[in-house]
Amino acid sequence: MTVHGGLAPSYALAALWAVRHGESTANAANAEAGRTGSTAPLPGRGADVPLSELGRAQAGALGAWLAGLADGDDVGGGRGGQGDGDDGPGPDLVVCSPYVRARQTWEAMAAHPAVVPPPLLVDERLRDREMGIFEMHPPAALRARSPEEAGRRALVGEWFYRPPGGEALTDVVLRVRDLVTELDRVAPGRRVLLIAHDAIAVAVRLVCAGLGAAFPDRLPPVPNASVSRRVSDDGGRLRLARWGDTSHLGVTPGR
Repeated sequence: MTVHGGLAPSYALAALWAVRHGESTANAANAEAGRTGSTAPLPGRGADVPLSELGRAQAGALGAWLAGLADGDDVGGGRGGQGDGDDGPGPDLVVCSPYVRARQTWEAMAAHPAVVPPPLLVDERLRDREMGIFEMHPPAALRARSPEEAGRRALVGEWFYRPPGGEALTDVVLRVRDLVTELDRVAPGRRVLLIAHDAIAVAVRLVCAGLGAAFPDRLPPVPNASVSRRVSDDGGRLRLARWGDTSHLGVTPGR
């Protein structure tokens, strides 16, 4: 995703990572629904969805990645991502989504024997995009359940579509901008790791692109357990050093 036309702000933060949680049971179920054509909703709340077995393994691999940062091994450019090879020390503050799958991802990362966990904060603004009446529905369910809503989504585009009772991606950007702005004010000079969701990673990218940045036509992929990293340049702008990298997973990025 290339974002054009932004007047990028200067931040006092030294570095900012956005890590997507490992594969969840809903990710796995939605992938299966895509193969079978099922449109049946999953039970429960989105906030309570846990990691799958694969997701737990991915979270463990993220722990090994985090342990490696103590030695300055955060290099970009691996499978599923892009980077410029910058090294750097690891985070000294973690801010996590309140959702179970994100909390479980961080717990597995922090449990790695070589990791000394930084201070942890949980912030509601890092929750996943709210889908309203379509919460816990597989992607194909929108057209099957409400062709009119599917048509409206196609008409207004993914950035601006707001499902009934839910959020547009533009709404997510607003709350993420508020979070990053507050972090910059209260944690100057800190290296901050966000553990959250794909919509959050995309929103961080747009926020850091700055004032007037155009919404891209397509959403960039953010694989499960992927790492995106921004580092401060000489002007204090948080420059993208790595996007959606999954090289630490070794075999497969999952879904």
